[in-house]
Parts: sequence; structure tokens; C-alpha cells
Amino acid sequence: MTKSNILKDSFQKTAYKLSQHGPRNAGVLQAAFESVDADLESDIYGTGPVIEKFQEKIAAFLGKETAVFFPSGTMAQQAALRIWADEKGNNKIAYHPLSHLEIHEQDALKELQSMEPLLLGTADRLPTLDDIRNLSETVSCILLELPQREIGGQLPSFAELEEISIYCRSNGIRLHLDGARLWEITPYYQKSEKEICALFDSVYVSFYKGLGGIAGAILAGDADFTEVAKIWKRRYGGDLISLYPYIVSADFYFDKRIGKMEQYHEAAKDLACRFNACDGVKTVPEVPVSNMFHVHFEKPAEAVEPILAKIHAETNIGCTSYLHPKPGNACGFELSVGDAIAEIPAELLEQVFEKLGK
Repeated sequence: MTKSNILKDSFQKTAYKLSQHGPRNAGVLQAAFESVDADLESDIYGTGPVIEKFQEKIAAFLGKETAVFFPSGTMAQQAALRIWADEKGNNKIAYHPLSHLEIHEQDALKELQSMEPLLLGTADRLPTLDDIRNLSETVSCILLELPQREIGGQLPSFAELEEISIYCRSNGIRLHLDGARLWEITPYYQKSEKEICALFDSVYVSFYKGLGGIAGAILAGDADFTEVAKIWKRRYGGDLISLYPYIVSADFYFDKRIGKMEQYHEAAKDLACRFNACDGVKTVPEVPVSNMFHVHFEKPAEAVEPILAKIHAETNIGCTSYLHPKPGNACGFELSVGDAIAEIPAELLEQVFEKLGK
């Protein structure tokens, strides 16, 4: 067994986990359907009460006129950017160098849509209003990811977001929100989802990350936008004959967890403080702005893996199943706090950091 597999194996054997809501197994779907009437009618190719009521519910929650349910966020965001590009007659859009569209989608935006992304700023920091002002070419749309996952879930100030929104609207640039983790940033901003979304022309939200559903996404905006989004959903093959397993799950976990974001944020700040108190360990950001942050070790993975595997075995708490290399012969992992942290006995959690700090 390789060292990497040793870490993964030791993590899987633990009874408790620092991250997420618990195992992603069939029980997630089973729990969502426990109280569902067996006579609930399926949606059919994007129509029917089960999908239409949920779309209306989330559109109202986000403060947008209408919404469309998509099976994936990848599909939803590509559709949104295509719509704005067609509206402006301009295939150039801009986003952060580490946007999901740039590094996780096999260049789908370029290959399928012939879009021309411009990269905002540099990979190691948040994009700024100056980066937008200094774009070398005119773009149809700016995509902002809140929080910026690949750099630890960092956020700009709300005042800067307002300035960016004003600038884009004044210059005829559409502003799209990659809100995969929108729910999780409201405690930091002390703003509602409506207040945040009001700054954007279109919004994508996810139902499996902070909320823990099976899968699925919503794309929200005005009625003209969402009518075209439905066409692109069909073109992408997103109009499955029925999506209700995803919708029922999304609705159930939305209601179950939308009120817990402050709790998750506070737990994340507590965990980050504990990690930062250990020699050779730091978090990015130092104080989390959502329930998610990155943990960095000032040693390579081969040195850290046996330490974590030993902690897993001795405390029965899983910290991570993987370590990614970082610049400077370092390594790290991502941690997203959910319901699982509340299940850990306090004395065991203390042991994790006592052992890590040695």
C-alpha cells in the first residue's frame, strides 16, 4: 500500500470526520424521500409542479424573477455565459485564472461554445475592479466566484462588490455570480442572499456542496434570460425525462441546512484557529470567511501523510483523505465544515490538535 493509499485508507476507517455532513451514500437520498408522498407526480422534461414550485421558491429566495433547475452547475454556467455573449454579440468573457470553467471543465467553454475567456488578475489573489478596468479587450460578461475556492475560499469586501456591479452596469457588461457556495458566505457579509444577488444579472447556486443534496443547480435571472436558459438546457441534454430525485433532495436539504450557515462558519473559524496554533501549519485564509478554508503544511506530503494517518488511527477522527502539493515543498487540503463536526466528542477533537502540534 502506498503512503497516499495509507492516508486514504486511514481516513475511511474513522468514525468521525472534520469535513462535510457525513457519508455520501444512499442514505442521503433515502432521508430526503422518507416523508414524500408515493403519489407525488414526476416532472416531465422540465415541466410539472414538482420542478416549477421549486424553481419559484428558489427564485424568490434569491430575489430574482425566475429560475431554471439544471442537473449540473457546469451546464448552467456555460449556458449563462453563452446567453450573455449572444446578447452582446461578443464571445469574450472574463473570470479568475482558477475558475472552475478554466481548470475543471476540459476547456468545454472554448471547445463547445467557441468562447474566448480573458483571465482576471493573477491566480494567487482575488480579482479586483482595477483588473476589470484594465482588461485588454471588451467583454460581454464578467464571472465572479464567491468565495474563490481554489485560493482557500477568499472573498472581496461587499463594498468592492458593489463598486464592481456599478462599473459593469455603467459599461454594459453583464455580471454573473458563480454562487456554488453562496449560502455559506452570508454570515461573513451579514447580507441576505437577495442582497448579494441584487448586484448580479444572473446567478448560479448549487444544492450539493454546503447543503449536501444529491446534485443539481439553479440558474436565476429575469424572465427573458431564463427562457433562453431553458433552450440551452435542452441543447445540452439537461432536460432529462425526470429530475425529481435531485429536486426532492435539493428541497429537503435546503430546508434542513439553510439556517445553519452561521453555525458552520463559527465552527470553521474555531477549527482554523486550532490549526494555526500548530507549528508548521497555517490556514488560507487565516480566518475563514465561509465554512470552507485550506490547510497548508510546511512539509511535503510524504512527511505529513504518516502523521495524519497516525492521528486518524489514534483519535478515530478523519482530517483528510488526500494531500495536494503546494509551492515551496509544502502540501495541503481543503476543509468544508458541515453537520459532521457537531458529532465529534470534544475530548477527541482536542487530541487531534494536541498530536498535530507535537
